[in-house]
Amino acid sequence: MLLCALSTCPAFANPYLAELQQAAATRSLHTDPAWHGLLHYKSRAGLGALRSLADDARFFNAPEGKTDPRAELAATLAAFFSTEAETDKSQNPQCRFIARYQWLKAQLGFDPQRLPEQPCARFHAWRGRLAPDRITLVFASAYLNNPSSAYGHTLLRVDRTGQEDDTSLLAYAISYAASADDSNALMYGIKGLFGGFPGTYAMSPYYLKVAEYNDFENRDLWEYELDLSAAEIDTVLMHVWELGPIHFDYYFFDENCAYQLLLLLDVARPGLKLADQFPLWAIPADTVRAVTDTPGLVRRTLYRPSRGTVLKARAAALSGAEVELALRTAEVAPQPDPLAAAPSGAVLDLAYEYLDYRREKGDAQGPAVAERLRSLLSARSRLDDDSRVHIPTPAVRPDQGHRSGRAGLTLGTLEGRAYQELQLRPAYHDLLDPQAGYLPGAQIDFFNLALRHRQGDSGVALEKLEVARVVSLAPRDRLIQPLSWTALFGADRLRKGDGSDGLRLRIGALGGRTWRLADCCLGYLLAGAEYQGSRRLESAYALGAGAQAGALVDLGARWRVGISARAFHYVLGDEHGAHEARVEARFTLSPGWALRFEASELRELGARASTLGVTLHRYF
Repeated sequence: MLLCALSTCPAFANPYLAELQQAAATRSLHTDPAWHGLLHYKSRAGLGALRSLADDARFFNAPEGKTDPRAELAATLAAFFSTEAETDKSQNPQCRFIARYQWLKAQLGFDPQRLPEQPCARFHAWRGRLAPDRITLVFASAYLNNPSSAYGHTLLRVDRTGQEDDTSLLAYAISYAASADDSNALMYGIKGLFGGFPGTYAMSPYYLKVAEYNDFENRDLWEYELDLSAAEIDTVLMHVWELGPIHFDYYFFDENCAYQLLLLLDVARPGLKLADQFPLWAIPADTVRAVTDTPGLVRRTLYRPSRGTVLKARAAALSGAEVELALRTAEVAPQPDPLAAAPSGAVLDLAYEYLDYRREKGDAQGPAVAERLRSLLSARSRLDDDSRVHIPTPAVRPDQGHRSGRAGLTLGTLEGRAYQELQLRPAYHDLLDPQAGYLPGAQIDFFNLALRHRQGDSGVALEKLEVARVVSLAPRDRLIQPLSWTALFGADRLRKGDGSDGLRLRIGALGGRTWRLADCCLGYLLAGAEYQGSRRLESAYALGAGAQAGALVDLGARWRVGISARAFHYVLGDEHGAHEARVEARFTLSPGWALRFEASELRELGARASTLGVTLHRYF
């Protein structure tokens, strides 16, 4: 303190700094929600002291800034008196923390004679290139082949002055994502659950994001234009500038893309408190719902269909023979002028879209593909017929679907013995849940818990805990032929013929195909392997293979029926067979409530378990 008093402590060297720090302390600015937002201070779930979510020392001016808002505010004021000149590699603190500078300037009324303002040429040149006029929240639908995008993804688009809907691809997008350095799927999932990856904000051309999500991954995009003032938009951009090099520990369930983007909106308008609505987990569709539920925050919504959606719409407008003709016309092998082979604009459009789709996916590459695409365009230009296809906007947006949390109460019987079961699933959707607003044929369950009390028992026992169950039943057609698959990691109760029971670990994966049998019906056939581990098994484990077949049938808007059968034979460890048949039906009572009926029979390890049950589900 003595050395500080002599010359090295700015508060003693500069009376104006001491005056500003005292004014800030008197007004308790360190407790202001706007200051907490700028530093990302949170008390998660309302428990414990405040701490910043930022995990990068460069984000703070005080050594204890991560946990001490008051010390960070005082140190930030001191940093603003720096005379460091801006270069292409460094910035003056007023520019490096420009959103904090502007907020404190507005609160304390900086005297430019005693605290000269820095020009911040790099920031203003960057902002000038963006020419911001509006900000749009963009939601990309779920993509099951990437764990970090299994729930969907959100980003912000900075729309330019004078930009129209048909030129929005030229805008820039602000996104937050994990910087993954592990290609192993298992390790990727584990690190994502426990914050093993750094997460960073980035800005990139919007057309690149559309190409990634819309074209390559076949994800529909929803664009929500926000009603933010010019000052609020500037605050977002200034804060993004501050966050440029900063990393956060990335978590799939809470500190993910959706949560971090809500923090940006909270910085723009501290009264929103959008992020506070998600103290434990943040599902992207739920965060979009929080935005749309805020009165006056969304001006309008636009739908941008994916390449796959467009392809299917074009094919649906043609006859089967015309679709086959388009596929032949799209072949790269030497063939006649496309116009001679397919003298229809609609057929040529589908041929071009299909070949270009295959090129984007990497299934068709090389000069011959490029030449065929050119010839298709050339042939199409010689026709005058209008083959535009209307792509209808889905009746239910992702933010209008059921909420992702679900609780349930079941009354049922197992071999004539009554039971009551309490269910809880934090996230997010299964095949029998109401489908509106969700990816058709997809199931993503995490931490699906069931506690059961059986008649005659003195307590409650764990019946099931599915840490993760993912199902993708994507139907195949002549244009798009995806693989259907399922993956399971969890535990359930194993019952044996001698009356004993116990928990068993289950890890399994299946792959196969799904077909659309009718407009209201999907059928699927899958095969794969499963591992079981339990002290109730004679060898403590069992490893086997088997198959599962089933169908999903929609009976009107409120009913969905699922029928399935599976047969597995375990050949390593405890050798045994398992055969199960199951019929389930869901009836939607209202947007937040549903009834589910179940009848199943399982034969395994000498036990026959016949179950009947009815469950009341509440979505929250």
